[in-house]
Amino acid sequence: MAHKQVRKQGWLKTFSVILALWVSGCDRADNRANPAANGKPSVVATSTIIADLTNRVAGDEIQLKGILKPGADPHVYEPVPADSQALEKAKLILYNGYNLEPGLIKLMNASGVQVRKVAVGEVAKPLQLEKGKGEVVPDPHVWGDVDNVILMVNAIRDALIELAPEDRDKFSQNAEKLTAELKQLDTWVTEEIKTIPADKRKLVTTHDAFQYYARGYGIAIAGTLIGISTEEQPSAQTVQKLVEAVKKAGVAAIFAETTINPALINTVAQESGVKLAPRQLYSDSIGAPGSDGDSYIKMIEANTRTIVEALGGKYTPFQTATTTKK
Repeated sequence: MAHKQVRKQGWLKTFSVILALWVSGCDRADNRANPAANGKPSVVATSTIIADLTNRVAGDEIQLKGILKPGADPHVYEPVPADSQALEKAKLILYNGYNLEPGLIKLMNASGVQVRKVAVGEVAKPLQLEKGKGEVVPDPHVWGDVDNVILMVNAIRDALIELAPEDRDKFSQNAEKLTAELKQLDTWVTEEIKTIPADKRKLVTTHDAFQYYARGYGIAIAGTLIGISTEEQPSAQTVQKLVEAVKKAGVAAIFAETTINPALINTVAQESGVKLAPRQLYSDSIGAPGSDGDSYIKMIEANTRTIVEALGGKYTPFQTATTTKK
């Protein structure tokens, strides 16, 4: 009898150890799945541009989830169930606003998520553009002017400080460093565009995403195939009108974009007898990892290089003060 009791106690000990290990393993798995359990609040950013800026400001102090992937078009993106789950778990949602990402904005509003939502792009004063049939809407592509992005960085910093005040110093220092780089970038773009002959500073693109860039750096928009949203489907008549406009404007080159099928803008180039720039512009998304536009700063540098080289200017690579010292 005593022998049976000893065996029973031994079995209970073994079971207790196994149970403890199993619970511990579950806890670790839950911690990995639940960022809050690791003490890092979950933050969702809709666009790749906002995700990149947020990553620079936040560093490792948050668990950042970017919904859109590099190369995805926010205008026509259709949310998937995983996006709804990410929004529900978030402690802060950062989005562009001005209806850049209509599908995700609709999802945010419909889901009833009770967390702070910050329209980062709406801190910049919008340009008002005609959408058609007399309708005027705010242009969402505010990041084209680097000055606007400095305002966006400040908004991201303030939202993160409100979320995690204990990390105020880290957020502030990172934002200050990023802002210094952006100011240098802003000056560099201005000087680069000046190298293009004055009569060649004309931009023709697939969709109307470069108004802020053009107005900020002294280059004219000579024409676009479609308006501010890529949802539009250009007709044959629209294509022909742009061909005539391109011929009349005497542009040196026209530009395709990384997030839009280049077939129609290529047709415009062929029928107008104007070259298509050999490099595409990044419009609504940063580039894939490892590309020349895989961050906001690199995206603006790559676009400026593409424009300057195609329009007859002299390109000089962008260097921050830190890069120069190295």
